[in-house]
Amino acid sequence: MPDSPKNPELGGIPAAMATIAPMTVDETTFDSDVLAADKPVLVDFWAPWCGQLKKVSPVVESFGEKYAEKMGVAKVNTDENQQLAMRYSIFSIPTLIVFQNGREAARLVGYMPQEVMEERLSQFLN
Repeated sequence: MPDSPKNPELGGIPAAMATIAPMTVDETTFDSDVLAADKPVLVDFWAPWCGQLKKVSPVVESFGEKYAEKMGVAKVNTDENQQLAMRYSIFSIPTLIVFQNGREAARLVGYMPQEVMEERLSQFLN
């Protein structure tokens, strides 16, 4: 049986086995990784104490894997990055914000099934 093709961008991991985890960004990397990105980026503003975390994280990760070519996915721990939380008026956790061309383009608050998230963000997936 031949080996699976390896993707050098994924550290040589076989492409069929690779998963795309959301990138973790903070106050020092947010502008370069999110605002300057060449495609829309969905940012999950979360906190470890959030009860909905266990429901939201798998949906965000699945969404990121499914649409990796069209949209980046990042996570911001609001407990560790309070300035970013204030900058973007994060009053409820979880809050998901799509940034496009350096600006907020859409905001989703609270848990929603992946199908609903896809529908609400469909304009960024075409």
